[in-house]
Amino acid sequence: MDDVRLDTLGQTIVGALPGAALAHEVAFGQLTIAVETSKIVEVAQFLRDDPRCRFVNFTDATAVDYPGREKRFDVVYHLMSPTLNTRIRVKALASETTQVPSIISVFPGADWFEREAYDLYGVIFVGHPDMRRLLTDYGFDGHPLRKDFPLTGFVEVRYDDQEKRVVYEPVRLNQEFRKFDFLSPWEGADYPVLPGDEKAEVKP
Repeated sequence: MDDVRLDTLGQTIVGALPGAALAHEVAFGQLTIAVETSKIVEVAQFLRDDPRCRFVNFTDATAVDYPGREKRFDVVYHLMSPTLNTRIRVKALASETTQVPSIISVFPGADWFEREAYDLYGVIFVGHPDMRRLLTDYGFDGHPLRKDFPLTGFVEVRYDDQEKRVVYEPVRLNQEFRKFDFLSPWEGADYPVLPGDEKAEVKP
Protein backbone atom coordinates (compact mmCIF):
# COMPACT_ATOMS: atom_id res chain seq x y z
CA MET A 1 0.00 0.00 0.00
CA ASP A 2 1.48 3.37 -1.00
CA ASP A 3 1.93 6.33 1.32
CA VAL A 4 -1.13 8.18 -0.01
CA ARG A 5 -3.45 5.25 0.71
CA LEU A 6 -1.82 4.74 4.13
CA ASP A 7 -2.39 8.42 4.94
CA THR A 8 -6.05 8.10 3.87
CA LEU A 9 -6.43 5.01 6.06
CA GLY A 10 -4.87 6.88 8.99
CA GLN A 11 -7.31 9.76 8.56
CA THR A 12 -10.19 7.28 8.43
CA ILE A 13 -9.13 5.60 11.68
CA VAL A 14 -8.54 8.87 13.56
CA GLY A 15 -11.84 10.27 12.28
CA ALA A 16 -13.77 7.14 13.33
CA LEU A 17 -12.32 7.07 16.86
CA PRO A 18 -12.43 10.62 18.28
CA GLY A 19 -10.72 10.78 21.66
CA ALA A 20 -9.31 7.27 21.23
CA ALA A 21 -7.13 7.53 18.11
CA LEU A 22 -5.27 10.81 18.54
CA ALA A 23 -3.02 11.16 15.48
CA HIS A 24 -1.46 9.26 12.61
CA GLU A 25 1.85 9.31 10.78
CA VAL A 26 3.21 7.57 7.70
CA ALA A 27 6.94 6.90 7.69
CA PHE A 28 9.08 4.31 5.88
CA GLY A 29 6.01 2.84 4.23
CA GLN A 30 4.21 2.08 7.49
CA LEU A 31 1.23 3.70 9.23
CA THR A 32 1.53 4.56 12.92
CA ILE A 33 -1.48 5.51 15.05
CA ALA A 34 -1.07 7.30 18.40
CA VAL A 35 -3.87 6.33 20.78
CA GLU A 36 -5.23 7.21 24.21
CA THR A 37 -3.86 4.49 26.47
CA SER A 38 -7.08 3.93 28.40
CA LYS A 39 -8.94 3.23 25.13
CA ILE A 40 -6.53 0.78 23.55
CA VAL A 41 -9.11 -2.05 23.69
CA GLU A 42 -11.64 0.06 21.77
CA VAL A 43 -9.01 0.89 19.15
CA ALA A 44 -7.88 -2.74 18.81
CA GLN A 45 -11.46 -3.92 18.36
CA PHE A 46 -12.14 -1.29 15.68
CA LEU A 47 -8.96 -2.18 13.79
CA ARG A 48 -9.89 -5.86 13.88
CA ASP A 49 -13.60 -5.64 13.02
CA ASP A 50 -14.11 -2.59 10.80
CA PRO A 51 -14.38 -3.65 7.13
CA ARG A 52 -12.16 -0.71 6.13
CA CYS A 53 -9.35 -2.14 8.27
CA ARG A 54 -9.57 -5.86 9.05
CA PHE A 55 -6.31 -5.95 10.99
CA VAL A 56 -7.05 -9.47 12.15
CA ASN A 57 -3.46 -10.64 12.58
CA PHE A 58 -1.83 -9.70 15.88
CA THR A 59 1.94 -9.67 15.35
CA ASP A 60 3.63 -8.15 18.39
CA ALA A 61 3.31 -6.05 21.52
CA THR A 62 6.29 -4.53 23.27
CA ALA A 63 7.55 -1.32 24.88
CA VAL A 64 10.22 1.30 24.24
CA ASP A 65 11.84 3.12 27.17
CA TYR A 66 12.54 6.87 27.14
CA PRO A 67 13.59 7.47 30.78
CA GLY A 68 13.83 11.25 30.34
CA ARG A 69 10.09 11.58 29.71
CA GLU A 70 7.37 11.78 32.36
CA LYS A 71 5.55 8.96 30.56
CA ARG A 72 8.67 7.00 29.83
CA PHE A 73 7.20 4.09 27.86
CA ASP A 74 5.79 3.78 24.38
CA VAL A 75 3.62 0.66 24.47
CA VAL A 76 3.71 -0.53 20.87
CA TYR A 77 1.42 -2.98 19.06
CA HIS A 78 1.92 -4.33 15.53
CA LEU A 79 -1.03 -5.66 13.53
CA MET A 80 -1.43 -6.90 9.97
CA SER A 81 -4.37 -6.83 7.59
CA PRO A 82 -4.33 -9.60 4.97
CA THR A 83 -7.31 -7.87 3.33
CA LEU A 84 -5.37 -4.63 2.79
CA ASN A 85 -2.00 -6.39 2.59
CA THR A 86 -0.49 -3.88 5.01
CA ARG A 87 0.71 -3.49 8.58
CA ILE A 88 -0.05 -0.90 11.25
CA ARG A 89 1.79 0.23 14.36
CA VAL A 90 -0.24 1.43 17.35
CA LYS A 91 1.48 3.47 20.09
CA ALA A 92 0.23 4.36 23.58
CA LEU A 93 2.10 6.32 26.26
CA ALA A 94 2.55 4.91 29.77
CA SER A 95 4.42 5.81 32.94
CA GLU A 96 5.78 3.35 35.50
CA THR A 97 2.40 3.39 37.28
CA THR A 98 0.04 3.61 34.28
CA GLN A 99 -2.43 0.74 34.14
CA VAL A 100 -2.61 -0.25 30.49
CA PRO A 101 -5.74 -2.24 29.59
CA SER A 102 -4.94 -5.71 28.29
CA ILE A 103 -6.12 -6.44 24.74
CA ILE A 104 -6.42 -10.19 25.34
CA SER A 105 -10.20 -9.95 24.96
CA VAL A 106 -9.64 -8.78 21.36
CA PHE A 107 -6.41 -10.63 20.52
CA PRO A 108 -5.85 -13.67 22.78
CA GLY A 109 -2.38 -14.02 21.22
CA ALA A 110 -1.28 -10.90 23.14
CA ASP A 111 -1.03 -13.00 26.32
CA TRP A 112 2.71 -13.74 26.44
CA PHE A 113 3.67 -10.49 24.72
CA GLU A 114 2.05 -8.46 27.50
CA ARG A 115 3.69 -10.66 30.12
CA GLU A 116 7.06 -10.11 28.43
CA ALA A 117 6.56 -6.31 28.39
CA TYR A 118 5.66 -6.45 32.09
CA ASP A 119 8.67 -8.62 32.92
CA LEU A 120 11.30 -6.72 30.96
CA TYR A 121 9.98 -3.14 31.18
CA GLY A 122 7.57 -3.10 34.11
CA VAL A 123 4.54 -2.04 32.05
CA ILE A 124 1.42 -2.94 34.03
CA PHE A 125 -1.45 -4.52 32.06
CA VAL A 126 -4.79 -4.65 33.86
CA GLY A 127 -7.36 -7.25 32.93
CA HIS A 128 -4.67 -9.77 32.05
CA PRO A 129 -5.59 -13.18 33.53
CA ASP A 130 -2.02 -14.23 34.41
CA MET A 131 0.24 -11.19 34.90
CA ARG A 132 3.41 -12.97 36.04
CA ARG A 133 7.01 -12.71 34.93
CA LEU A 134 7.73 -14.68 31.80
CA LEU A 135 11.48 -14.68 31.05
CA THR A 136 13.13 -13.91 34.39
CA ASP A 137 12.86 -15.69 37.71
CA TYR A 138 9.83 -14.92 39.89
CA GLY A 139 12.08 -13.37 42.54
CA PHE A 140 13.98 -11.24 40.01
CA ASP A 141 14.60 -7.65 41.13
CA GLY A 142 13.88 -4.93 38.55
CA HIS A 143 13.12 -4.91 34.83
CA PRO A 144 16.20 -5.64 32.72
CA LEU A 145 15.30 -3.77 29.50
CA ARG A 146 14.82 -0.41 31.21
CA LYS A 147 17.58 2.01 30.22
CA ASP A 148 18.45 2.66 33.89
CA PHE A 149 18.87 -1.04 34.76
CA PRO A 150 22.54 -1.84 35.52
CA LEU A 151 24.24 -4.05 32.94
CA THR A 152 25.47 -6.40 35.65
CA GLY A 153 22.08 -6.68 37.34
CA PHE A 154 21.63 -6.53 41.10
CA VAL A 155 22.25 -10.18 42.06
CA GLU A 156 23.87 -13.22 40.53
CA VAL A 157 22.43 -16.71 40.72
CA ARG A 158 24.40 -19.91 41.16
CA TYR A 159 23.91 -23.43 42.42
CA ASP A 160 25.60 -24.00 45.78
CA ASP A 161 26.85 -27.59 45.97
CA GLN A 162 27.21 -27.47 49.76
CA GLU A 163 23.71 -26.11 50.39
CA LYS A 164 22.28 -28.18 47.51
CA ARG A 165 20.16 -25.28 46.28
CA VAL A 166 20.19 -22.18 44.08
CA VAL A 167 21.46 -19.10 45.94
CA TYR A 168 21.25 -15.40 45.14
CA GLU A 169 24.25 -13.21 45.92
CA PRO A 170 25.13 -9.56 45.28
CA VAL A 171 27.02 -9.09 42.03
CA ARG A 172 30.80 -9.18 42.52
CA LEU A 173 32.97 -7.76 39.78
CA ASN A 174 36.17 -9.77 40.04
CA GLN A 175 38.08 -7.39 37.82
CA GLU A 176 37.38 -3.76 38.62
CA PHE A 177 39.65 -2.16 36.05
CA ARG A 178 40.99 -3.13 32.66
CA LYS A 179 43.17 -1.13 30.34
CA PHE A 180 42.07 -1.59 26.76
CA ASP A 181 44.25 -0.83 23.77
CA PHE A 182 41.88 1.01 21.43
CA LEU A 183 44.51 1.70 18.76
CA SER A 184 43.75 0.53 15.28
CA PRO A 185 45.82 -2.56 14.44
CA TRP A 186 46.97 -0.68 11.32
CA GLU A 187 48.52 2.13 13.41
CA GLY A 188 50.63 -0.15 15.53
CA ALA A 189 50.76 -0.39 19.31
CA ASP A 190 53.17 1.00 21.91
CA TYR A 191 54.78 -2.30 22.98
CA PRO A 192 58.08 -3.98 21.99
CA VAL A 193 58.32 -6.11 18.90
CA LEU A 194 56.64 -9.45 19.43
CA PRO A 195 57.95 -12.79 18.10
CA GLY A 196 56.79 -13.18 14.55
CA ASP A 197 56.59 -9.44 13.80
CA GLU A 198 59.75 -9.68 11.74
CA LYS A 199 57.80 -11.56 9.10
CA ALA A 200 55.86 -8.38 8.35
CA GLU A 201 58.97 -6.33 7.61
CA VAL A 202 59.39 -5.26 4.02
CA LYS A 203 62.82 -6.40 2.84
CA PRO A 204 64.61 -4.46 0.11
